[in-house]
Amino acid sequence: MSSTVYLSASGIVSVRAELQQLTGVERPVVIARIAAARELGDLRENAEYETARKEQSILEGRIKHLTVLLRDAVQIEGSSTSHVSLGTTVTVEDDQGQETYTIVGSHEASPADGRISSTSPIGRALMGGHAGDTVTVAAPSGAFGLRIVSLA
Repeated sequence: MSSTVYLSASGIVSVRAELQQLTGVERPVVIARIAAARELGDLRENAEYETARKEQSILEGRIKHLTVLLRDAVQIEGSSTSHVSLGTTVTVEDDQGQETYTIVGSHEASPADGRISSTSPIGRALMGGHAGDTVTVAAPSGAFGLRIVSLA
């Protein structure tokens, strides 16, 4: 079952780079470690072999995840300055002051870096909004209002 993943152009480049690193660099290293551990003898009591196999399992899972991510990725086109949509940078204001966020897909979200998911409580409330609108954010800690100051 596939589900659409929204990524910016830089997000797609980042995922491809990580996938290339894993398949081209890290996978051969782990395979070599497994081969070296096999040469040590009895595999039933070989901690190095078990550790390398567990590492390989984690690595292959990540490779599979990134491959599916790229397969299902839809690149976010240019942002809208008329309303909040994926890729839009929006400045909002509340009683605490102003904050600026870029609305991204959930895979690229990093609130500490000002990138919030369109499916987060704030992202959902902002989607479709216009400069000057006040939106209500339904957060787990309670609802609060944000005024959209500007879009870029």
